[in-house]
Amino acid sequence: MRPRLQTIALTACLLAGCANPAGQPSGSPSGTSIGGRLIVFAAASLTDSFKALGSSFKSAHPGTTLQFNFAGTPALVSQIEQGATADLFASADTTNMDKLKADGYAAGTPQIFAHNRLEMVVAPGNPKGIKSLADLARAGVAYISAAPSVPAGKYAVQALTRAKVSVTPKSLETDVKSVVSKIELGEADAGIVYTTDGPVSARIEQELMELDEEDR
Repeated sequence: MRPRLQTIALTACLLAGCANPAGQPSGSPSGTSIGGRLIVFAAASLTDSFKALGSSFKSAHPGTTLQFNFAGTPALVSQIEQGATADLFASADTTNMDKLKADGYAAGTPQIFAHNRLEMVVAPGNPKGIKSLADLARAGVAYISAAPSVPAGKYAVQALTRAKVSVTPKSLETDVKSVVSKIELGEADAGIVYTTDGPVSARIEQELMELDEEDR
């Protein structure tokens, strides 16, 4: 039976319409959803789900071209504030969404459209026998995480703090997909990602971590 571990919440937000540096919207879903191009900036953790949604959307609106840009949430915010055009921005937290809006690069009211969960993923076969967060602090265990500036990294720190586990990551990645990739390649023993990231590889064994709604 898998242990029930300390939990942290994830809030993902969607903003319809991002603005250019002059503060004017660069696009509008209602204006581009039929017979135009819709540019979507979304957190890397949303890659699979948004691609699936994109396929359904294009079937319903064959005249529309969808252009996705997936990356760590802070990287996307930086790109938008440096002039990149985006019609939709899907953030993995409210902090980055609020920053974009406060800086005058977003139009409309952000909406929470999904919640996610954290889980621990381990190397194929789990050779280090990792079964709890406490095991990450054992000698010889290589733990990696998304950087604290990335929502997933921030939530990982919160989970470890609540579990009173002190561990220094072997590396800090730009997004959760990079964490999963390095563990798949055998470059690390374990990491904390979202539940939606773990299933991308059958070679990764998962330890589910429930969420605490108060950290949304």
